[in-house]
Amino acid sequence: MSANARYISPLLDVIGAQAANADATRSVSDEVIQAIKGNDVMRLSASAELSGLNESVVVIADELRAVAARCTSTAWCLWNHLCTFHFFCGLLGPDNADMLRDIIEHRDWVCFPAGASSAVVFKQQGDEIELNGSAAFGSGARYAQWAGVILKSGKDEPEANFVLADLRQTGVQVEPTWEAMSVRASSTDHIHYHGARVPARRVVPFPVPTRLAYRDPSTAMIHPRYREDWVAFSVLWLGAMATGVAEISLNETCESIRERIAIFGTKMVERPTIHVNVGRARALVNAARDTVYAACAETDARISAEVVPSEADYLRQCAAGMQAVLLCDDAMRLILRVLGGNGLREGTDFERRYRDFQAMPLHINGHIDRVTEQMGRHSLGLETTNPI
Repeated sequence: MSANARYISPLLDVIGAQAANADATRSVSDEVIQAIKGNDVMRLSASAELSGLNESVVVIADELRAVAARCTSTAWCLWNHLCTFHFFCGLLGPDNADMLRDIIEHRDWVCFPAGASSAVVFKQQGDEIELNGSAAFGSGARYAQWAGVILKSGKDEPEANFVLADLRQTGVQVEPTWEAMSVRASSTDHIHYHGARVPARRVVPFPVPTRLAYRDPSTAMIHPRYREDWVAFSVLWLGAMATGVAEISLNETCESIRERIAIFGTKMVERPTIHVNVGRARALVNAARDTVYAACAETDARISAEVVPSEADYLRQCAAGMQAVLLCDDAMRLILRVLGGNGLREGTDFERRYRDFQAMPLHINGHIDRVTEQMGRHSLGLETTNPI
């Protein structure tokens, strides 16, 4: 079961206070970004070997859940940082622990633009690699110092490599392309590379799917936690974030309608249909929390015992996070039904949260079509085929 956030708690008021402005300006305030960078929440998914706090999956879920309830755009960026840093640790491995440790000690932010249309090619230039091309859907890109880059030596080359690129160098441009209705300040933007350079010694293979390579005992890991798949972690934490958004929406709705009068002078709180819809929404949110936190706790137990995850474990994680999001999606629709036309008024906290929530069930990592297809194949004894 979840608890209150411990690390980010001192910043929750300032995060919430700027949420409406972040939505309107499509930018999280610099004050909030700098405050988060100075908070230990940035170190949670890093192991002690990397100067991190090696926190549990449950604790990280609590932190992200709390932030999402205040400002979903801010949570979206922090979620991406914590998920992708975990991923980069598995990919880069012990040989690059010094660089990863430096990122944590400097409280740098990381992102991973690798969505549809991404294409970055590289060529050797002495002891450096030159990067050219563009990468899409880089949530948090404008606030980040580093980005993961999937590299191909040619357009039709099937083999891929990976490297971390410093975004502060000449030859890197973040283009604000995220003109969306949801998580408007998440900077889910394009990153363009025009002759940017990275050390050739930092380039590593990018096996597909990475989760299978991580389970291989011969693959050296900085810490056992990095054998767990980052996509599964991302879906679990997305599910936790969904419960944060849905629960605060429900609580504030219950408070706001206590004295409201419906049509023909009837108090809203006295209408049986209000009771039914609020009750259903509460049950859905509770079920979502129980579902996702049970899978988080199972994951923590496996990491503590240094048990290598199986494909069934991975699918269990993805399904739990996916289902939590879907349950909260139903709850958000019920809350809108309770609020009626007032729930559609622009500028309200609920309207912003409702818009932001729409990004959650659509994210590819926890998308119902992706997850259920793979679960179905696995249940039928067929090979799971999705590369992520």
